[in-house]
Amino acid sequence: MLTKKEFDNLTPGEVFATGVQPNSPEGIFMTRDGGNLRWVATKGYANDWTAYCHWESNSVEYVKQNGDKLHNEQHIKLCVPCEEEVFKSYRY
Repeated sequence: MLTKKEFDNLTPGEVFATGVQPNSPEGIFMTRDGGNLRWVATKGYANDWTAYCHWESNSVEYVKQNGDKLHNEQHIKLCVPCEEEVFKSYRY
């Protein structure tokens, strides 16, 4: 669980969490093609943060630069469990 204190100590631009979820209703459901999706969470420069995803075969840096932004609250919280105050700073 990412706390507000931990979030405040992150460096802007920093990837602070990454992982893989299934591309399915139980994971991050983005397309009907199946497979796994790599997700990357980064801190922004306005004390905000966001998460992106793309196919698992891509690198963290690729996903950070070219991934699809997560917009679904359930998907976001699945990837980055966090305090509500941290979640409120998510940049949609």
